[in-house]
Amino acid sequence: MTYPNDFFILANQLIEAGRFIDSKGWVPATSGNFSARLSDDSIAITVSGTHKGCLQQSDIMLIDSDAQSLDGKKPSAEAVLHTTLYKRYPDINAILHPHSMTATLASQIFKTEVVLQDYELLKALPGIDTHEARIVVPIFANDQNIPRLAEQVDRYIDQHGAIHAYIIAGHGLYTWGDSVLHALRLLETLDFLLSCELHLYGVKKI
Repeated sequence: MTYPNDFFILANQLIEAGRFIDSKGWVPATSGNFSARLSDDSIAITVSGTHKGCLQQSDIMLIDSDAQSLDGKKPSAEAVLHTTLYKRYPDINAILHPHSMTATLASQIFKTEVVLQDYELLKALPGIDTHEARIVVPIFANDQNIPRLAEQVDRYIDQHGAIHAYIIAGHGLYTWGDSVLHALRLLETLDFLLSCELHLYGVKKI
């Protein structure tokens, strides 16, 4: 098939992001999935079962806005979680979903949400210009029925307003940005802040 002109540019950005994320230990085995929105509103996304630290261009495929394959390759089962976010947020162009230990442990400890408050690094998140800020990262129970999980996330946003990220319990973090590099910066920010909360929790338990 003929890919859109920006497919290969964005595929290379996802490949580079995968290498960085893997260097942090955030995508063990073949976990995680990444995507980017193309200029024609199709979506470049990682192929199911690929190691995200060793991605090649052939490991990036094309899907439509309903998560249907456009090139015959098999997308991640979680592709619907990506497309649901793209439909809700027309200004986001990349979504990153690693399986970091930090997010996984945070979901086991905090259960329903992680509150991040009064951290200087919160200013790295869109729309925040002071450390005197508070954001909530909701935690959703893992569910093998991905459309049902996507609907749950959608309902939460309807009820609570825009969010910067969410965690699937025992699984990993989803975050997004207006470019692959922006999403990567937000991912690094959130992992650091979640790590702070885990350390603080440990101190409080002593």
